[in-house]
Parts: sequence; C-alpha cells; structure tokens
Amino acid sequence: MLHRPIPKIFLFVPATRTERIAKAFACGADEVIVDWEDTVAPEDKAAARAATADYCSRDDTPEVWVRINGAHSPFHAEDVAAVKGIGKIKGLVLAKTVRAEEVSALYRACGLPVMAGIESAQGMADIAQLARSDGLFALTYGCLDLANDLGVTFGTAAAQTVFDRLRTDMLLHSRINGLHAPIETTLPDFNDDEANRRAAEYWRDMGFGGVLCIHPKQVAAVKTALRPSENEIAFARKVLEEAERSGEAVFQVDGQMVDAPVIERAKWILRQS
Repeated sequence: MLHRPIPKIFLFVPATRTERIAKAFACGADEVIVDWEDTVAPEDKAAARAATADYCSRDDTPEVWVRINGAHSPFHAEDVAAVKGIGKIKGLVLAKTVRAEEVSALYRACGLPVMAGIESAQGMADIAQLARSDGLFALTYGCLDLANDLGVTFGTAAAQTVFDRLRTDMLLHSRINGLHAPIETTLPDFNDDEANRRAAEYWRDMGFGGVLCIHPKQVAAVKTALRPSENEIAFARKVLEEAERSGEAVFQVDGQMVDAPVIERAKWILRQS
C-alpha cells in the first residue's frame, strides 16, 4: 500500500497581520500558520496573541495553525497559556524543537497536534526520539537556523547534502512511527518561481507530505509542480481501467509491467487530478 498523503501547502502569516489570513487561503494555501515567533518582535508578542484570539473568535473564519516560540524561549509559557484560551486552532508548530519531551509537554498542555520544527544540530541528532513524541503530527525543519548552527553555507551543494541527510531521516522515522509525511522547509527566495518549482518537485519525489511557504507568490509555483502531468494521469487511468477489465494481479500497460505497487500509485495520482 502506498503510505503517502496528498501534499499540502502551509503558508505563514504574521500574527500582527491577521487580515492576510483570508488572502492566504484565497491564493490556494491548504493550511495557514499564524506566526507568533520569528515574524513578531518581542514587544509585539502580546498583541499578536490577542489578534489571533480575536480572529479565532469570529464565526465565519476557518481553523488555522499557530507557530509558537520554542520551549527555551522566554515567550513560550505565555504562548501556551494563550493557546489554551483560543478556539479554532487546528494545530501547533513548535519552533526550535530539541527534545521529545518538549513536544509531549505541549500536547499534554493544549491537546492539539504538534508539528516539530528541527532547527539545531541537537534536534537533528535526536530525531528518532522526537518522532516518538506524544501528539506529534509531523516533522519539519528550519533551513536557515539549522545551517547557521551547523556552520553550513546555505544555498550550496554542501548544504543540500546535509539537508538530504535530515530529509531521509525524517522520512524514515515518520513512516515507522505512523506520522504524517515530513513537511519541507521554506525557500527564502519567494520571487524565483523556477527555483520554487524545482524544489517542490524534489521534495515531492522524496515522498514529503507538504511544504512551508513564507509568501503567497510561492503557492502557485508549488501547486504547478505538485500537479500530476497529463501523461501521468492518462497512464494512471489506463492502469486502473485494465486492472478492472482483466481482474489480473499482474499485467502490461503501454509496454510496462503493472502490479500492486503501480496500481496503488495510479490511485494516488488520480486522487489529485
């Protein structure tokens, strides 16, 4: 069986600009993450929480995710207390996750699924334990913070090698622990459609279950990359039609051998068309 969800686009919106949430959904994002961390200055944290609470109190607004400050941040405890008093929060993104207990404690406190953001060497080293955390929905990572912590030059082939090591570990430990497939990190250059498209194709082919976006401009390029091609859709239809017609477990379509894994992938492709 193909254990692979339809990839989702998670788009960040600063909590100080909640009027952008509707626009984020309108541009095609599958999920919106209201950010209480990096995009909010220390002096604006309280206002950000209040703005989120106000947004979530309205009857006509969809549920959102919230990224809260990491467990070692001086703002973490206030973030957790605020979350507990707000409805319509679908899940939490825990910034700068290091230990499994940070995720489990957050889940016990709030009862919401948690996406753990790996942004340090220690978090990367403890990924096997992180993947077993209570309440963990998915693993993701922060490319810039992680590169800085490791002394890696971001945007180089060397950085890609390091990130691929992490991606592989995330994919493996997510699967064996029954998590949602990993969520790819943000791409800082939101104006480069071609780079965003290539990156989306790469993590899509790697089996990832979504991506974090920082700007609405990225959404269209990513969606284009994720959409199955006409040739893929046509072949998938032929596979399922022949499977139904023949009733055979193994057969040929267009000169290619087809068996159970190919049939499962065909079903997955057509769910996206």
